Order: sequence, then structure tokens, then C-alpha cells
Amino acid sequence: MGKDGQTAKRSSEGQDNGETSAAKKVKKEEDGAEVQDLQTKVASLRNASGSSILNFQFNKKRVKILSDTMDIAEDNRGIVYWMSRDQRVQDNWALLFAQRLAMKQEVPLHVCFCLVPKFLEGTIRHFNFVLEGLKEVSQELHLLDISFHLLIGYAKDVLPGFIKDHGLGAVVTDFSPLRTSSQWVTDVKEELPKNIPFCQVDAHNVVPCWEASNKLEYGARTIRPKITKQLSTYLTEFPPVICHPQKAKAKAEPIDWEGAYASLEVDQTVKPVDWAKPGTSEGMKMLDSFVKERLRYFSSARNDPTKSVCSNLSPWIHFGQLSSQRAALIVRLYRSRFSESVAAFIEESIIRRELSDNFCFYNDKYDSIEGTNDWAKKTLKDHAKDKRDYVYSRETLERAKTYDQLWNSAQKQMVREGKMHGFLRMYWAKKILEWTTSPEEALEIAIYLNDRYSLDGRDPNGYVGCMWSICGIHDQGWGERPVFGKIRFMNYKGCKRKFDVDTFVNRYKKYNL
Repeated sequence: MGKDGQTAKRSSEGQDNGETSAAKKVKKEEDGAEVQDLQTKVASLRNASGSSILNFQFNKKRVKILSDTMDIAEDNRGIVYWMSRDQRVQDNWALLFAQRLAMKQEVPLHVCFCLVPKFLEGTIRHFNFVLEGLKEVSQELHLLDISFHLLIGYAKDVLPGFIKDHGLGAVVTDFSPLRTSSQWVTDVKEELPKNIPFCQVDAHNVVPCWEASNKLEYGARTIRPKITKQLSTYLTEFPPVICHPQKAKAKAEPIDWEGAYASLEVDQTVKPVDWAKPGTSEGMKMLDSFVKERLRYFSSARNDPTKSVCSNLSPWIHFGQLSSQRAALIVRLYRSRFSESVAAFIEESIIRRELSDNFCFYNDKYDSIEGTNDWAKKTLKDHAKDKRDYVYSRETLERAKTYDQLWNSAQKQMVREGKMHGFLRMYWAKKILEWTTSPEEALEIAIYLNDRYSLDGRDPNGYVGCMWSICGIHDQGWGERPVFGKIRFMNYKGCKRKFDVDTFVNRYKKYNL
């Protein structure tokens, strides 16, 4: 932690250089971000925005009412935040809103996480990241006099009973556009008593998904102005989640973490990775290293897989252990120094990522050929029977046994490290289209591999990435060619023109899967 009172030195040379007061303020913030420990810096920014959520101007458009009532019974004994997608304490609008309700009611605040035995293609790599991150959540909430409960099972089976047993008066949950997560919310709503208020807060997107747009957007160019004009409203500092004034009388049951691991029904062979440590603290460390070491090169070199300039934040953002809004706020402190890199990061972390949520929210066929545009469906159908020069099975692809050493290396990177460079994800998915018997099979395999091995799989970004590469969503028709039809084409020669392919291949050539 940084020492109290540690400050950046002021340069006497800058006293009369014509800087505006705003520019001086930005420079002071930037200097502070470098000198202080980032978490200490962020805590001070939160405290400066308000002593608690009660005296902060909370934007109620972040909230969607799911129940028929928002009248909380006077004799309630607490409020519960059902944590799901956003697995962190601070910088969490859903938890902040739950604390707001609890403080107004002058009742205890509870946080529940419902641990399901399996989720899509998730493996122990993913569930380890969740559970180890939740250990940090549990410790942090304990210090804030907020009870944390790890419930084993599907929410519809365990949450309503918990609410009844504890006499809780309202339920707040976070937001995910995915079908499975949405079904969990629907199932809980059906099981809750009708007099229990139930609401959802988008704590994942900067601009709430339903406020960014009320329809399925065609692409980045159509959603960009809609999000950009609302950033001044939503891209604000967070107030702190504070030590809760009313502590629950009954002590929360101690969490059996070993029992939690034992309850899982997931593949144990895909092991956790070394480079990405779970938890909010580790996510903040990665953010700190990004702005200090890599941000300056981000604009010019982010599409070069041989250069280590990417933020590497996606695992923590995917699991909600790091707020994308917090990442944007910190990165923006550097906009006077690295304006192009900051703009590129905002484009990727807000515009493109929130476009993915838009696609999955307004299109429940987000992982199917049926979910793409008519022109793409037609061109894929027209070329479905085209001759493929190579055809590989899912098993061959999974083991990286193709003739293409660049593709094999990208697959090895994902399997070994739980992450594939963003530029290579496009090439990787498009080659699967080229090497399989149908577009449907290609999409199924790409999603399976990404969901199974990538830490940030099972995510709107992942589905949209596969759909863009294979099905042409958020894109236009290109020159027609075999197999691809009018879907944008990428090949090995194009990659060689962009970066040193041999350098990347040599990093992974020695590994066998």
C-alpha cells in the first residue's frame, strides 16, 4: 500500500507554461496514479465522490424493476443482493443499490452467490477463478459488516428459501444478456412471493444495456454515437460500499470452500493458469501494470501478437472481479499523454464490448447461424457444399494438429494460457470455417473451444467474436470466394504482412497438447 501523504512532486518549471486549470488537474491525477498504489488512489477517488451511496446522485436508469411491486414490507429483516455476473464488492452498482435500499430501510444487507454444479463448457479453470475470487469477496464483505452466503445449487432451488428464512424484504441482482443467466432470473422471479420487490441492475456495462439502445444494433457505427452521447451521464466515479450500519443479528454460516469445490460437476483436466490470479486485487494489479507499462504502445501495437501491449484484463472483467467502468476511468487519466491509445482502449472496452451485450440481449439466437443477417445466411448456404482443401475433426483442431503452424500456435496459446491474442481470435475462427464440413459445425466447434479453454469464454464477447468471424455479424459483404462466400476472408499471407509470424509460432512450437 502507498504511504499516507505520498504525493507527486510539483515542477516549478510548469508554473507559467499556459496550461489550463483542467489540464493541470489531469496532469496532477496522472502523476498521482503513478506515485500511489492504485488501490489506495481508487479508494480516495471513491471517497471524494460521496461518503456513501445515500448521498450520491444514483442514476435510477441503471435499475430495471422485475416484480409487480417495489413496496418493501415495513417488518422486513434485510435486503439481499444476489451476486452473479459481477463478483466484486467495490465499483458494483448492483451492490451499491442494494446497500442504498438497506440503509433507507435501516436493515442488514446480505450478499448471496448461488454456485451451480456446471455452466455451459466451463471447467475447473473457470470455477477455480470464481471460487478463489469469491474468497476475497467474502473477506471484504466481512470487514464491512455485510453477510456473505455461498448457496450450493441453482438459484431457483436455494434462493427463495433463504429469503423466506431470513425475512428479507427485497432482492437485487445484476445483469447478463445470456439465455442461461436470463432463465435463472426468470426462474427466481416465478418462485419469489409476489410481495417481494425484485430488481436488476446493470453493473457490467458503463451505459446500461437497455439504455444504450432499445433495439438490436447493426454494428459499431450505429451504437457508437448512442453510447458516446451518454458517457458523460454514466461514466462517473463510484461512491464506496461502506461498513453497513445495521449488522445481521444471526451470524452467516461459515463457508465450506472444500465442499463447494466438491459440489462441482465439471471437467478437472483443464487446469488453472499461472499468469492470471483470481480476485479483484489481482485485477487491479493488472490494470496498474497496463497503464504504467503497456498503455503507451496500445494504439500502435495492439494487433501484433508478438508484442505484449494488451491490457490482459478480460478474465477479471468477464467474471466481474474488475469493473470495466473502473478500468475506463483509470485509463482516461492518461488521455493527455497517450490520447490515441486511450481512445482505442475506450473503443474496445466500452463500445465494442457493450455492442456484444446488445447483440445477445436483443437476439436470443446469438450463438446460431439463424442469428446472423439474411445476406450472410444466404451466402453461407450458397457455399456450404463448396470443396474444402482440408477438413479437420473437432478433436484434431482441439489438439492443434493442422498443417497451419500459426493456427496451431494460437490454439496452443488458448489451451495453455486461457487466453488468445485478440487479432488471432479472428484468424483462428475463420480457419475453422474453412476446415469444417459446414458453417454450423464451424460455429459449434469455435464456441466449444473458446468456452472450454478461454478464461473469458461463455461471454457475449466470445459469442459475438465467433459470429463476426464465421457469420459476418456487425460486418458487410465482401468479394465472393469459395467456402466463405461474402464473409470477410483472412489468410496466412495477410498475417505475415501484419506481424512476425515466425516469432509467434516459435513461442509455442515445442508444446504438444
